[in-house]
Amino acid sequence: MLYPNEIFYKLITLTVTFIVSIIFSVNVMAIEEPQYDLINKTHSYEIRMYKERLVAQTIKNSGPDRAFMRLFDYISGSNQKSSKIDMTAPVIEYEIDNGKVMNFFLPEIYSNSNAPKPNSENINLVTIKGGPYAVIKYSGRSSYDNFLKYSKILQEFLIKDNVKTIGEPIKATYNGPMTPFFLRRNEVMIRVDIE
Repeated sequence: MLYPNEIFYKLITLTVTFIVSIIFSVNVMAIEEPQYDLINKTHSYEIRMYKERLVAQTIKNSGPDRAFMRLFDYISGSNQKSSKIDMTAPVIEYEIDNGKVMNFFLPEIYSNSNAPKPNSENINLVTIKGGPYAVIKYSGRSSYDNFLKYSKILQEFLIKDNVKTIGEPIKATYNGPMTPFFLRRNEVMIRVDIE
């Protein structure tokens, strides 16, 4: 028979073990992210200079899960070389004239000349232009409501600081759905003019 103190200590031990294992697994599963130079950092946001980067891109005309799986199938071997491509972060989403777009960054070793061509006609390989982006980080769920909330916050800071924006906000999601919400990393990115 367990006494109340023993039950309490067992629960505390299990909880601490669970949290430590989650943090450890998140750190161990480090994946490639686009490199950048930090141009400026305020108490609320950063301005980063990114290089151009190749992405696999699809239009989200059938909902986010389908778009994600389409891109995931491509990096899992559904391409003309049947090559598996390492997953990178973040997954980015933004709006264009004919719908919402989802992009997977390809690892830096790939270029237009050596990247496997997609089997699906719904996926294109596109080079994202480099340049300066204002970025605000937030945790929690990668919901559209959170994205809109932090987009507005970032835009208000940029207006206050007289930073000119170019284009619409971009939603950047770094963690999968199995990551506990309090450990998730999300960002809103907006291209800016710093000249």
